[in-house]
Amino acid sequence: MTNDLIAKAAIDRRMAEIITPVIEDMGFELVRVRLMSGKSTTLQIMADKPDGGIEVDDCGEISQAVGAVLDVEDPILDEYTLEVSSPGIDRPLTRLKDFEMFEGYEAKIETAEMIDGRRRFKGALAGIEEDEVLINVDEGTIGLKFEWLSDAKLVLTDDLIKEMLRQRKAAGAIDETKFDEISDELDTDHSAEGDR
Repeated sequence: MTNDLIAKAAIDRRMAEIITPVIEDMGFELVRVRLMSGKSTTLQIMADKPDGGIEVDDCGEISQAVGAVLDVEDPILDEYTLEVSSPGIDRPLTRLKDFEMFEGYEAKIETAEMIDGRRRFKGALAGIEEDEVLINVDEGTIGLKFEWLSDAKLVLTDDLIKEMLRQRKAAGAIDETKFDEISDELDTDHSAEGDR
């Protein structure tokens, strides 16, 4: 059973049923799937490695494999564009384990129903306890049942950016010279923000 954070609408859940086995067989995990319909139709798939660090080449391989399966299953009636991406730094949190993995980092969480008069919560993630996501808000640490959540994502902070760069560096995904360039860019960006 796919939860609503990974796949919201019924068509998204149908897509997840088709896509998940393909992606998992390749050693990846489905983070989110959305079928976006407007003037054109786009199927957005967000995937990652179990321990993070998915690369552009990986996304290309997933796109080919998923595209081939969708051609056979043909669940989308209109012509569509397939987009496969990594979760990005300020990633959506769609699985209970995400909230544990990013404990200590700032997140924004929305609930489907009002909880104590509010639906939006922002603060540092404090891990999980059984089926509850813990978050430090101004009033203290509160627990929100995972099934209550309608949206959740990490907030882009300097600490998060540094941690993601550290992980990529540790995985050998970027070389030292580029790492220094990115760090310099972040420093200049940050100081520019302070000037405004």
